[in-house]
Amino acid sequence: MASRADFVQFVAEQCGGAGEITARKMFGDYGIYCDGKIFGLICDDRFYMKPTEAVRPLLRAVEMRPPYDGAKDYFYIADVDDRDYLSMLVRETCKALPAPKPKKR
Repeated sequence: MASRADFVQFVAEQCGGAGEITARKMFGDYGIYCDGKIFGLICDDRFYMKPTEAVRPLLRAVEMRPPYDGAKDYFYIADVDDRDYLSMLVRETCKALPAPKPKKR
């Protein structure tokens, strides 16, 4: 089951306090980016963030799940209604992630 575009847009808007949020369709679901850096996935209308040790203590509930069959576990974020909370998680996740690799020409 693929994610609905309205759910993807809602999550992107909720994370908007962290920077420029974009979502790109990939493999039938979506990768979600902040200022060009991928920080999570939206699969089957569920929001997942890349796990970082810096964010783990900030989570209200630590629940690890694979976003799709064969994937590594990501933080599953069930509460997508709190804009300030999501923006803070995205900001801290992106600080802990490496810069994106430059694209080859």
